[in-house]
Order: sequence, then C-alpha cells, then structure tokens
Amino acid sequence: MSKIKYTWQDKAPLLEEKIKDHSDSGRYPFHMPGHKRRAIDFTDLYSLDITEIDGFDNLHNAQGILKEAQKRAADLYGAKETFYLVNGSTAGILSAISAALPRLGTLLMSRNSHKSAYHAVFLRELETVYLLPAATEFGISGSISPAHVAQALEDLPQISAVFITSPTYDGVTSDIRSIAEIAHAYDVPLIVDEAHGAHFIFSEEFPESALDCGADLVIQSLHKTLPSFTQTALLHVNSDRIDLDALKRFLSVYQTSSPSYLLMTSMDQCVRYMKEKGRAQMEEYLAELKTFYEQAKSLKHLKIFDSTSLSSESCFGHDISKILISVGDSGLTGQKLYHKLLNTYHLQMEMCAGHYVTALTTMMDTADGFSRLLRALKELDEKASLSARKPQGAAKVIYGAKRPGDSKLLTSNDIYQNPKPQMPISLAMEQLSERLALKSSTGHVSQEFVYLYPPGIPLIAPGEILTGKLLGIVEECRKQGLSVEGLSDPDAQSIQVVKL
Repeated sequence: MSKIKYTWQDKAPLLEEKIKDHSDSGRYPFHMPGHKRRAIDFTDLYSLDITEIDGFDNLHNAQGILKEAQKRAADLYGAKETFYLVNGSTAGILSAISAALPRLGTLLMSRNSHKSAYHAVFLRELETVYLLPAATEFGISGSISPAHVAQALEDLPQISAVFITSPTYDGVTSDIRSIAEIAHAYDVPLIVDEAHGAHFIFSEEFPESALDCGADLVIQSLHKTLPSFTQTALLHVNSDRIDLDALKRFLSVYQTSSPSYLLMTSMDQCVRYMKEKGRAQMEEYLAELKTFYEQAKSLKHLKIFDSTSLSSESCFGHDISKILISVGDSGLTGQKLYHKLLNTYHLQMEMCAGHYVTALTTMMDTADGFSRLLRALKELDEKASLSARKPQGAAKVIYGAKRPGDSKLLTSNDIYQNPKPQMPISLAMEQLSERLALKSSTGHVSQEFVYLYPPGIPLIAPGEILTGKLLGIVEECRKQGLSVEGLSDPDAQSIQVVKL
C-alpha cells in the first residue's frame, strides 16, 4: 500500500485556501446553512470561542446566562421549555426518543425518518413499527396518514411513543394536529422531527409549526433555514408527557461536555434577530420567492413542484421554501441537472435525487440568487426544446420506467420500498456476521444501514431481509451517481449480513 505524503505549508490548506476559495468562487448557495454566508451582527469569532469558565454558565446545568438565553428561545417559539443543541438536531432526536421510551420499548415511527432516529432505536434496543408515507404523483414521499397512526395505536397497545418527520427533506408536512390528538387519546406522546421547519412560525405562508399543533417534543435545526451556525438546533418541550429529568439526563449523554459558546452565541443572536427583524425580512423574501414560482411557470420541460396539484391525502402541506425542480421530459437526470447548475451556472443545490434537484432557500437569499436560478432553468429548458425538435432528441422519460428503450428515472416511490423486518435493529447489529457481495446477498438479513445521503433515510436497515428488488435499486442508485452510504464498504459493492 502506498503511503500518502504530507507537507507543511505556509498557509492552512483547509481554511485559508479551500474554504476561502469556495467562498470567493461565485457559487451561489442554494443549500444550508440558512445564513447563506451572510453575517448578522457578529464580531471577531475567536473572541467568542470559550466554554464553561468562571463567570459563565454550564449548558448541562444552566443557571445563568444560558438559562436566560434558552428562555428567550422558548418564549419566541411558545414552548414550555427549550434546550440548546450544540450537536445538531441529531442530539435532540437521540435524547427525545431515549427519554420518551423505556429500554426495549416499542416506537411507532415514520419510515422516512433521519438515520439518527434509527440510531436511537439501536441504542435503546427498541422495537419499531413503521408508518409508510403516501406516494405522490411527483415521485417524492408524501405525508403520513393520521388514520394509519390511529390504526397502529389501536392494534398495538405496547406502543410507547410516536415519532414523525414533518417537514420531510422535500418540505412535505403531515397533519400533525390530527396525529397529536390521536396519540394523546391513547395517552402516547408525539415527537416531531421539525429540523427543516424552524422558520414556520414567522409567516402564515408556511405550514403550521408542530408546536402549535400539540406535539409534545419538537426538534428544530436553526442552521438549516435560519441565520445560525452549522450544528445549532433547539429541542422544545411542549407538554408534561415526557419526564423532564430523563430528557436532561439524555441531553448530557448525547451532547459534548464542552459546548462551544461560539455556537450558543450564534443561537442567541439568531433568536434575537428573528424576534426583532424576522417577520419583516421573511415577508420581503417571500415576495421574491413567489415571483420566482410565478415566472417558473413558463418552463416547458423542467417542472417545479406544486403541492396544490396533489391531493391532501398524499401531500397534506408543503413548505414553499424548498424548491423542487423535476427534470420532467428534458432528457436530463437529477444528477445531470445538479451538475449543470453547478458547473455551468455556479449554482450549488442542496441535493439531487433520481429525477429532481432541491434548492433550499431562506430569508437570507437575495434577489440576484433567485434571478440567476431562473435564468439558468430557462436556458436549460430552451436547450431541451431545441433538442426535442431534432430527430436525435432525448429519449422519452418516464418516472420509474421499466420498458426497454425508455430512460429510467428513479423516484422516491421506487427507491423506498416496504421493509421486510426479520429481527430488531439492535439484535441484528450484535449478531455474528459475514461479508457478501451485494449481488450475492439476496435473502440474507442485513447488518448494515443503506441510505442515500442526503437525505439520510434508510433504504435498508439492520434486521431487514435483502430482496432482489432492493439490491437492484441500490445498484441503480450507485450507477446513476447518487451517494450510497451506510455500508462499511466505501465502494458499495459488498455488505455485512447476519451469519446464518
């Protein structure tokens, strides 16, 4: 094995070159963090980077300035109590699930949950019952049905808590008010991963916040959609259904014992900024966003997601700040569209999937940013029109096509199949294992997660049977250049399975 040689340089290559070069490149950030690299009232960062020294407060036993800061956040969002998260929403999800259920308990959870929820399931050795999101005509995962929640709670009295992701990575929301009422009728708490919805309360144009809908614990990432540093999030307590002491105990387990005051100052600045200027700036941003949507209606081949065309059963609501751009019949794939926007137009999207890309927008976006995106899409759309007039034009595109000659675009409906659990996640991960080539693992029980990142939602979880269909989807995702992760094999060619 060849050894990598390192040399010292006069400049720090990570910060002074790589990051600065990226910042100066002219690439427009249609991705998180929500501050979009624009400052809000910050001074020298190094002067703020301290931890629990004399005269300051301890995050895990806040009695002074941090207690006051968290109270300001609770007041802004209308929560009974709010906790700072310096390890992102991941720490909040881990803590919320751990506090809400006893070890070996049963969790009713939406299948399209972030991998951190599955990690909590593993750590607490929980049984899982999955709620499957509805399929949509656009090809993304839709909402969770309240009726399915009610049926599960009726059939399985051992369920100790419900966990729902709303909004999803695509901005789709579920009817949290109805789900909360159903859960509470069975005396079961509802936890909502609202990581992508910290901005909801600042305009009626957005969906209702889970806090206002009665969820018991709500986790929000400030850094995703508001002007706050990466890794900053909030955990809101909205009822007395979950033991507060247990929640605090798990927060101290899953978060660093040396929380950075730089991150916590960023959260406090964000809360203050949103209280004083948030609504006004949000309205200005929404005006620009609506103009973009209106002008994008002229696109003939590329298509912008419009939730109003879908039934409320498949898509209860949608956050318009997430612009989903389908390749339509342009002849592109999601991956190709992503790279064209990046390399030709210097627009960095948040993510790409088989048939669409996502532009994450926030109130820190600019009119110039929206204008650049619209111009790029119109140019690409016109090129698709010119190509379609030629005999050698692009092949007809059908979402999830199976017929020979058609160009297959994987949708979320194709990728995320109904799981076939064989054993609990924690049990599977602790069994003797063997490594098999993916193509030879059909019928075996997986000991690993397989997911696309982003968004970090498992296609396969430990303890589930590997079917030929699922393995074919994983291979197709890999061939299309989507980021297949979770496997210990970085080339995604083999998988650890439970040894028979």
